[in-house]
Amino acid sequence: MSASQPQHPADVPAGTELAAADVPTLLVKIFGKDRPGITAGLFDTLAAYSVDVVDIEQVVTRGRMVLCALVTAPPAGLEGDLRSTVHSWAESMKMQAEIISGTGDNRPRGTGRSLVTVLGHPLTAESTAAIAATITGTGSNIDRIFRLAKYPVTAVEFAVSGTETEALRTALAIEAAQQGVDVAVVAAGLHRRAQRLVVMDVDSTLIQDEVIELFAAHAGCEAEVAEVTAAAMRGELDFEQSLHARVALLAGLDASVVDKVRSEVRLTPGARTLIRTLKRLGFQVGVVSGGFTQVTDDLKERLGLDFAQANTLEIVDGRLTGKVTGEIVDRAGKARLLRRFATEAGVPLAQTVAIGDGANDLDMLNAAGLGVAFNAKPVVREAAHTAVNVPFLDTVLYLLGITREEVETADLHEA
Repeated sequence: MSASQPQHPADVPAGTELAAADVPTLLVKIFGKDRPGITAGLFDTLAAYSVDVVDIEQVVTRGRMVLCALVTAPPAGLEGDLRSTVHSWAESMKMQAEIISGTGDNRPRGTGRSLVTVLGHPLTAESTAAIAATITGTGSNIDRIFRLAKYPVTAVEFAVSGTETEALRTALAIEAAQQGVDVAVVAAGLHRRAQRLVVMDVDSTLIQDEVIELFAAHAGCEAEVAEVTAAAMRGELDFEQSLHARVALLAGLDASVVDKVRSEVRLTPGARTLIRTLKRLGFQVGVVSGGFTQVTDDLKERLGLDFAQANTLEIVDGRLTGKVTGEIVDRAGKARLLRRFATEAGVPLAQTVAIGDGANDLDMLNAAGLGVAFNAKPVVREAAHTAVNVPFLDTVLYLLGITREEVETADLHEA
């Protein structure tokens, strides 16, 4: 390497200090009513003093701006003039200025970096204080806070360092339950946005209904089927045995009931937004269900899904036989299908997201890179990586760092 060629930071040996901690710097803070030209005006003013920019951060809340610029100190003898000029410029813009002398850059972030997403409906000051105190109590530091969404829930993301992700997740899960808010903790890193396959359960996740109960209503055995379904979802019954027992009650139904059930299916609020947004961002999306292909195939076509797999009701001579055919999709089968879909999609398992609500989703949730329990039974919430307990499926987007504004902007461009 020639003497004049700059050395890339990645080529510097680990542990080498790239910038002296004792280099004089100035923190220039401008605050007041937001308006066009403030940022450009500040740096035009600073440019006259040959300073270098070390860091910039700007926040606008309800029309009020806070702009912070960390810059190197000007040449000797010019700091007083810089301070006077910046204050005069700020006053001319009807802003306020504060300038603080110091040395070096910002404090390095600690190891164990995590992203903590807090969902509230509403998000109260009390619950926010409790979450922040819990983060601090683990020995972590809150490095940055950013709002992801204000509707249909308030979603706020904390960038945290200083504690390993698992320990932070455990502490916050307990506090979240006490505060009645949803908290998701994931390791910070490039992999978060790289998660390119989302696989969902169908009944009580993608849709509001239990499909077998819709069929049962037409057979006059809804109460009996609902009781067995609830026990299976709580993990009290073997899923395959309960499936056969429930399907047997449907024997003799006319096959025309399939079209009636399809028309009765109600998508979960936010389902279309979730899928449309994920597809626009290049994700592949699939469903696995302990329900029936007679419904999931229709959902796949309507929603533009990439994958769909479920059990199949046997129909002979235009009537349901009370049996299922083919491979049974049970708890183990859902995890197996997640792996199959990931292979077919060319996506590493670590870059998958699984969403479900019942005990038969647990293997799939644990196998995925991120498992989300959606309005789930207690046994599922306790075992999943994270839980969402608001009735809007598109809130899962916030766990991936996708903001509501990004979704709405993309919708406007598409329109």
